[in-house]
Amino acid sequence: MPELPEVETVRQGLERWVAGRTVADVHVAHARAIRRHTPGAAHFAEALRDATVTGARRRGKYLWLPLDTGDALLCHLGMSGQMLVQPSAAEPEKHLRVTLDFTDGDPQLRFVDQRTFGGLSVSDGGAELPGEIAHIALDPVDAAFDDDAFIAALRRKHTEVKRALLDQTLVSGIGNIYADEALWRARLHGRRATEKLTRPKARELLAHVRDVLGEALVAGGTSFDALYVNVNGQSGYFDRSLNAYGRADEPCRRCGTPIAREAFMNRSSYFCPRCQRPPAG
Repeated sequence: MPELPEVETVRQGLERWVAGRTVADVHVAHARAIRRHTPGAAHFAEALRDATVTGARRRGKYLWLPLDTGDALLCHLGMSGQMLVQPSAAEPEKHLRVTLDFTDGDPQLRFVDQRTFGGLSVSDGGAELPGEIAHIALDPVDAAFDDDAFIAALRRKHTEVKRALLDQTLVSGIGNIYADEALWRARLHGRRATEKLTRPKARELLAHVRDVLGEALVAGGTSFDALYVNVNGQSGYFDRSLNAYGRADEPCRRCGTPIAREAFMNRSSYFCPRCQRPPAG
């Protein structure tokens, strides 16, 4: 699933190509893509038609386009969702789900989703912050993020540190890839108990999270296949800089020990057994 750097890369593209434009028409090719918009396809299209996009914003892994009507077009990319800007003459993508045309002509905005886990909806009155995602915490690159509050909340939790990093009510935007990378840099095993983290170690971990996310954002995110791309259909290249994730049995770039893989929440965790010693017991 796209994480903060991938979603922020898409947001920046939408800000460039869509902000300031007025929707002329909407075509829903697959109802599942707007299943979260319970009034249905006709209402979805009517709510967007003649509305002007005033920007592109993000909270964690969610995107929204504020509209001059006070509503917002809310987007979750899911596992394979793509927001693409394309000329209207371009061939429809195989998994094209929703198309937005604008009054100034090309390019169109297309929502493409192979696995249909993502989706679009119109958030009533959600231009500032859609109510559907108000429960999601700020992310570490948000200017309003409170480091001290996060560190205190992290140390109060009785859970494993990797589970805490993936808890979107505590901190948003971090997924499996970047959690493993930050933990590798901090020399922490993902099963380390949060209540046993010292304040300095928790602050160090937060700094590594920020560094990893920032570097990935510069690289346009991480692409392991053709499913994640930016609005122009280009892949990110942070996968070339990964130190832990996806590197099972490859030598640790710090000590040479083979990277280990273990099952974690129906996914996988990657770590160095020497640099990131598992907790006893």
